[in-house]
Amino acid sequence: MNDSDRILKKLLAGLTAVRDGDLGTRLPDDAVGLPGEIAAVYNGMVDQLSLVTAEVTRVAQEVGGQGLLGAHARVPRTGGVWRDLTTGVNSMADNLTSQVRNIAQVATAVARGDLTQKIRVNASGEILELKETINTMVDQLSSFAEEVSRVAFEVGTEGNLGGQATVRGVSGTWKDLTDNVNSMATNLTNQVRNIAQVTTAVARGDLTRKIDVDARGEILELKTTINTMVDQLSSFAAEVTRVAREVGSEGRLGGQAEVADVSGTWKRLTENVNGLAGNLTRQVRAIAEVTSAVAEGDLTRSITEEAAGEVGELRDNINAMVESLRATTRANRDQEWLASSLAGVSRRIQGIRELPAVARLLMREVPPLVDAQYGSFFLAQQRPEGTELVAIATYGLPDDPDTGPAGSGSASPWSARPPPAGARSSWTTCRPATRSSPPAPEPSTRPA
Repeated sequence: MNDSDRILKKLLAGLTAVRDGDLGTRLPDDAVGLPGEIAAVYNGMVDQLSLVTAEVTRVAQEVGGQGLLGAHARVPRTGGVWRDLTTGVNSMADNLTSQVRNIAQVATAVARGDLTQKIRVNASGEILELKETINTMVDQLSSFAEEVSRVAFEVGTEGNLGGQATVRGVSGTWKDLTDNVNSMATNLTNQVRNIAQVTTAVARGDLTRKIDVDARGEILELKTTINTMVDQLSSFAAEVTRVAREVGSEGRLGGQAEVADVSGTWKRLTENVNGLAGNLTRQVRAIAEVTSAVAEGDLTRSITEEAAGEVGELRDNINAMVESLRATTRANRDQEWLASSLAGVSRRIQGIRELPAVARLLMREVPPLVDAQYGSFFLAQQRPEGTELVAIATYGLPDDPDTGPAGSGSASPWSARPPPAGARSSWTTCRPATRSSPPAPEPSTRPA
């Protein structure tokens, strides 16, 4: 085998290694002539392939394996296919970098709640499908967010119940989310409207309505609370109406409102109504007792129940009326008794012809009628010295120290007090005659 055959054989082995992906084989570069040139070209080709392979592998590893976008293959002094290969790899890396970065920007914006961004980078094939899918997802999310925000604003802020989210072309989770939002809005609308209907009815005085919509959680607690409030208000109104009808219309005093399981304002209202009914009952019954007693001729009673306002004025007027009737009755009774007593004295005087006997009768009957403690009857007689007053009868004077006890019938000097000027002390002291007394008036109203 000559040198040419040996060189060709080594070249064949190197090319075979390159074909099999082994770029580590080199030809000896110490040959001269054509074999040396062939070895140099082969070794340069293998070095170029090794560099291109290393750069492509690096770019593929950084972009595809490590996710380091923006990497470029750097192969200096290349041309032809190697330049096209390097340029193609770098173009592929650039396209992939721009596409992935644009997708990442949009995805990051969506994750942050920014639904205004879209994938604008040029793409084709599956990347184009991914681009269109993501852009469609953003559109649907934007529409969904706008509809949910609109419904939330209308229902939650403006109070416009009944709003529904309308998102077209959605399916799967987005459709479920839309349906759930609409279901929530519908439930809230039904619950709030039912609560509003009942509270409006209560405000208008209709206590027959109840919240009957299905509810859970805090809405159920609110429903139970309002229904309990309506029950208590209904019971309170029924009891107050009953007491008002019994006391005010039927005149059945003593009624009391009984409202179970109430507290706070309702309990105080119930107690106030019962207090009002109790006070009115006591006042009216006291007035009725006194007026009934007056109608039966008993003027000893008066209204002592505490009262204020017009009822107090009525109490004072009735008490004043009773006191006036009592005074008038007492005065009339005393006048009638005095007149009848004087008439009796006048009858007894008739037929008596002796003046001393008349005087003694008068002294025995008249002073007790006027509650006098002492009395004297004087007779004017003409004497040469002038007119002289002679006491011929007395009432209630002390015993005479000279002639014995008063009332013995003998004349005696006036020892208790001096007689009037010109009077002669010759009289008879009279004892009060037995007489009928007038009807005993009340101790507090007996005339002094």
